[in-house]
Amino acid sequence: MSKEKNSKKKEKLSLWQTFKNDVYAIRLAGSFSKPAIIGAFFCMLIGYAEWVFFDGYFLRIIIEALDRGDGLKPILTFIAVSAMILFVLKIYDAYTQQVTFNIEGTKLHNGIYKKIFAKARNVELRCYEDPEFYNKYTMAIDGSSDKVMEIVKSFSGAIIGTVASICVFKLMFDIDKLSVLFIISPIVGNFVFGNLKSKYELKRYREQAPNNKVLNYVNRMMYLPDGAKEIRLSKVFEILKRRYGEATAENVKVAVKFAFPNMSLNVLRITFTFTVMFEGVLIYAYYKKQVAGTISLAQLTIMASLMVAATWILIRLFEDITKLIKNGLFINNLRGFLEYEEKIPEDQKGIVPEKFETLEFKNVCFSYKDEETIKDLSFKINKDEAIALVGHNGAGKTTIIKLLLRLYDTTSGEILLNGINIREYELRAYRELFATTCQDFKIFGMTVRENVMMGRHVENEDEVVRSSLKKTGILDKIESLPNGIDSMMTKEFDEDGVVLSGGQNQKLAAARTFAKPSPVKIFDEPSSALDPIAEFELFKNIMKEGKDHTMLFISHRLSSVKNCDRVLMLEGGRLIEEGTHKELIALGGSYCEMYKRQAMNYLAIENEEEVIL
Repeated sequence: MSKEKNSKKKEKLSLWQTFKNDVYAIRLAGSFSKPAIIGAFFCMLIGYAEWVFFDGYFLRIIIEALDRGDGLKPILTFIAVSAMILFVLKIYDAYTQQVTFNIEGTKLHNGIYKKIFAKARNVELRCYEDPEFYNKYTMAIDGSSDKVMEIVKSFSGAIIGTVASICVFKLMFDIDKLSVLFIISPIVGNFVFGNLKSKYELKRYREQAPNNKVLNYVNRMMYLPDGAKEIRLSKVFEILKRRYGEATAENVKVAVKFAFPNMSLNVLRITFTFTVMFEGVLIYAYYKKQVAGTISLAQLTIMASLMVAATWILIRLFEDITKLIKNGLFINNLRGFLEYEEKIPEDQKGIVPEKFETLEFKNVCFSYKDEETIKDLSFKINKDEAIALVGHNGAGKTTIIKLLLRLYDTTSGEILLNGINIREYELRAYRELFATTCQDFKIFGMTVRENVMMGRHVENEDEVVRSSLKKTGILDKIESLPNGIDSMMTKEFDEDGVVLSGGQNQKLAAARTFAKPSPVKIFDEPSSALDPIAEFELFKNIMKEGKDHTMLFISHRLSSVKNCDRVLMLEGGRLIEEGTHKELIALGGSYCEMYKRQAMNYLAIENEEEVIL
């Protein structure tokens, strides 16, 4: 309960905090598009000036001229000049709305999303595994550029609308002092009821966000090829359909929950903003003319016109203020995300490592979500060694790689590169020491070349790509494609894109590690989808690569680790055995037992002694 109360407290923002969020959004917009801010200001100025001038001064000047008996010529001249000025201003307004905002809006969208993506690239991996943070991230990118642009326009409208309101009320005050009291009605309607309605809409949005995430996931699964095969070969579609239905039903419940409060608040907002203001001023003006006799027919006409202008100016003003409050609440997610202080920032500065000599885990412990997965782990890797991490699922092998690459930081203990804690190094420069094939790799909708080089460029690029593909045994397949190494992968952007098998994709991913000129090569389960022959060829090339590099790889198949310099056997996050293949077989412990069971499956041998020999 306490956590729930705390989260609700965090959701409530004061008007001052909301205002600061709006100012933040305007500064953000200004950093990418100053013309958008200038255009919004002048468009609002033109719109409000038109109301004040035509409903206040224009009509008053003409009526007073008629009362004085002025000739037709000066009146027509005034009307013509006013029309010409209005025409020029309308051209500017139309150009700004249709041209400037479209161009600058695109620049703003591009700039904001580049900033969001740069931040997403810079935050630590753990953030993506934290549901609360990930929800904020998804809300932050949900139409953020549109919300920022709305704030820019609403902020300009609020400032100019306030000045326009003062001008109109001054004109009404000059006619009748008490008439300006009707301003209380739309203030109550918009500031009180409109503000409450915005808060209810934000609550509804937040409560629906987890369900919307499920809906978006099912949508992706239904139009992306990732799960197409499983959907057709199983009944998983029924589960997806059920989850979709459940999420939709939950959204309906949330909508029903907020429907009556929103409807009631909207009725009250409209009643106080329109009915009381519009009808009230008319009745009052009629009373002052017909009963009290304190204003003339001309003044009644002008007051009626001013009343219409004041009504719409106030409506626009309070709409802008409401939008500022509403979007200020929404923009809090964007601001919180962009101002988040990374625990392991990708752009962290520090020592630039010049070479690789040793890497040491020293009494390392690591806990993930309050569960200790690595326990007092110590081992050392020397230059040009070939090291294998083995063990059953959940032993901590992949976690060790993530700690080594600083995707996570240790809970206690330290990891030393050349005797210096890896936290002291410039992160990106440190990671350049490692070329890695991840177990959960991703093939991108890019060319084969780009999937191998992964953003790097070298002079002999074609040679590097082909050599790397050859080492993994997929070069012949790639060269048989119409565009060779420049063939587009996946059908995400190209209907003729290449879709490889699981084993072929794994070979392509492994080629990345061969292509990167790093002193340490890491292969995390590089052959799990390969047949025994392809696996043998791959590990033969991996071991050849190990002559000039330090090698670290994870494999469930122990037949592939026999030629390593050392094997580290892990269990429950602890190092339980260490040595060469022969030493561990002679030890007759967990490694030996695991190897014998696997070898019996491969060779169908009943006599376990033959396996050892």
